[in-house]
Amino acid sequence: MKTVEIIGYKRANLGKTESKKLRSESFVPCVVYGGKEQIHFSAPMILFRDLVYTPEARFVELNIEGKITKAILQDIQFHPVSEVILHADFLELFDNKLIKMSIPVVTHGIAPGIQSGGKLIMKMPKLMIKSLPEDMPESIDVDISKLELGKSIKVADLTPKEYEVLTNPLVTICSVNIPRVMKVETKEEDVTEDGEAGQDEKAEDCLLYTSPSPRDS
Repeated sequence: MKTVEIIGYKRANLGKTESKKLRSESFVPCVVYGGKEQIHFSAPMILFRDLVYTPEARFVELNIEGKITKAILQDIQFHPVSEVILHADFLELFDNKLIKMSIPVVTHGIAPGIQSGGKLIMKMPKLMIKSLPEDMPESIDVDISKLELGKSIKVADLTPKEYEVLTNPLVTICSVNIPRVMKVETKEEDVTEDGEAGQDEKAEDCLLYTSPSPRDS
């Protein structure tokens, strides 16, 4: 998995006032935990661009005043209006400790349902994965080459390798929806067939219940 470098500087002062000052200077208040001790630091907001504003999963190399720490972004908070990053939490990585990450889904192949006029709907673009750092995949590959109209692929259909999928097995990852136009055409065909059948039945009833001619009486 690719790694993003974040350069940080230890924070001597904590608290809301100091955090507000850092944000005004385009720095993000951060903390890294999971190791022997928590480290509070700040980092330039621009360095988060390749980590946060991307659909891809990334490991992080924290360079805090020369000390290198491998980590993952565990949590991040944004301002509800301006969407400025308010705070970031990092979890230190260890080779022998399992971690959890949200990993993007990548589809492969051409679905027959799409060729028939359907539309691929991604209902679960990311899955929660648990594994050792070295086994954490960059993406989860999903083969849609056999996906027909109205069909779907669920988490239970996947075949995990060195990792564990924590997302509910019953959750739908993607599906091929039947276009509304095709649904309407199908209903119209059904109505037409029912109408023709009804007319035939009426015709038969007329033949069965035709009144006798005077010659027959």
